[in-house]
Amino acid sequence: MKALKYALLGGVALVPAAAMADELNLICSADVVICEKLVSEFEASHSDIDVNMVRLSSGEAYAKVRAEGRNPQTDLWWGGTGDPHLQAANDGLSAEYKSPMLDELQDWAKGQAEVSNYHTVGVYSGALGWGYNTEIFEQKGITPPQCWADLLDPALKGEIQIADPNSSGTAYTTLATLVQLMGEDEAFDFLKKMHANVSQYTKSGSAPVKAAARGETGLGIVFQHDAVAQAVEGFPIAVVAPCEGTGYEIGSMSMIEGAQNPESAKVFYDWVLTADVQNIMPEAGSFQIPSNASATPPKEAPDLSTIKLIDYDFAEYGSAERRQALLSRWDQEIGSLPLQ
Repeated sequence: MKALKYALLGGVALVPAAAMADELNLICSADVVICEKLVSEFEASHSDIDVNMVRLSSGEAYAKVRAEGRNPQTDLWWGGTGDPHLQAANDGLSAEYKSPMLDELQDWAKGQAEVSNYHTVGVYSGALGWGYNTEIFEQKGITPPQCWADLLDPALKGEIQIADPNSSGTAYTTLATLVQLMGEDEAFDFLKKMHANVSQYTKSGSAPVKAAARGETGLGIVFQHDAVAQAVEGFPIAVVAPCEGTGYEIGSMSMIEGAQNPESAKVFYDWVLTADVQNIMPEAGSFQIPSNASATPPKEAPDLSTIKLIDYDFAEYGSAERRQALLSRWDQEIGSLPLQ
């Protein structure tokens, strides 16, 4: 914490010097360790800006920004899947900003900015898959699933965790991926069948593989880099890229329309897009592919060139109408089902 310094005039204490610092109200939709690392590094290099950070999953972050629409309390939203960022852009909740760092970014990161009319930008990328506990699978004699279809194996009953797509961008990406892979009706039929094997729908997207790492469940459907993070920590987690193909995220960042501290938001925005900052992210257990073309991808990060990726339609599945329709159908047909 920054020390408070007081000036005295005629025996009367003036306003603390710390109170004169600029502020930044930040929503962070990555794991809390990553969020805290970013805030710590930023405040160390920008002592004139105090950061007030709250950690929320992507869906929760979008809901907060939307609820504050007439009186924004948030200046900047960093991280989380791109779909809700695109919905916020479509809803007029985020502000247009063309960072001077844009030319240094990967094409997919710049593409996210272009498709949103520069209301959001890509900050990292990662492919969807799952992580499973090798010890649990060996003890129970379960064949490790290599494809989406394998997740319907009755041997996996009670062994799968996945997040709720209303709160989690990871889970919404899973839903949108299956719809694009299979067709909408077929995807919901698949999810109904997989429901028989699901023990819990978590709030956070990375929570399922953390539960698998702790031995509380066998498998978590997550972004592969979140499974890698558990393996790097020494847990018996193996990482799988589904054989049929899989979706991916463009983790994004958005300035909020009507923000109270837009200049502080721009300072953080430009800073976090630099290669130097993105290169420190693995220190906090972040193994995504960085958006700055000069940044070095973590050696542990899944190689996207070896993964069968679908042509994920970010514009369609980030639109408010499509996203709300899919979430509503999920609530009616999946979320309403009792857990076994």
